[in-house]
Amino acid sequence: MPEHSPLVHRAVRSGALLLSVAAAQFIAVMAIVQDRYAHYSLSANYISDLGGVHSPWALLFDASAIALGSLTFLGLLLVWSAFDERPVRLPGLLLLLLASAGAVGVGLFPETTHVLGGRAHFVASAVTFVAAAVGLIVLSFGMEDRHRWRFSRPYTLGSGAVSAAATALLALGQDLGLGVGGMERLAVAPLLVWMIVEGIHIAGLHRFAPGLALPTPAA
Repeated sequence: MPEHSPLVHRAVRSGALLLSVAAAQFIAVMAIVQDRYAHYSLSANYISDLGGVHSPWALLFDASAIALGSLTFLGLLLVWSAFDERPVRLPGLLLLLLASAGAVGVGLFPETTHVLGGRAHFVASAVTFVAAAVGLIVLSFGMEDRHRWRFSRPYTLGSGAVSAAATALLALGQDLGLGVGGMERLAVAPLLVWMIVEGIHIAGLHRFAPGLALPTPAA
């Protein structure tokens, strides 16, 4: 009989949908706040400028960043068991949890805050970018179930690699002609899109259900 991918717990679906919703709401809010911010430039302005004192809808953006981190944190805990039990699963998901905590910090400490001498926002942003990118790369090496992760494994690795490269270039002051805002979006976009795409994918995995009859090998 054909080999089947192991079933996942029913809570995994809820967690996966939380990941997709977390990213989708942040993208939507970011677009709305950008539209309300006069003279905002996608290339010249950082994303975090949307949560600063000069942004008319800063509170909405900051609340969205907190929601992004909070929903992602909970979603990751719920989908944990969907990933293969490999040694890299723990560090990979812990890094993603750290990144989600960093996203909450971005919302709690806008770029114009004076907490830690104004460094709180920078630290939270750096943790979010680096931990998320490296976390996806590490996690991809544990996606060995060929039925479940056939396309997800290279996609996850690629998303993390693009984000990591863009983050490194941004830290080095290189924007490849995209501007600091464009380069920052190049670092963020793969992460947010991954959450939506893989959230939908994981939500569609076969789940345990009451009374489910599992296939058994023929005698």
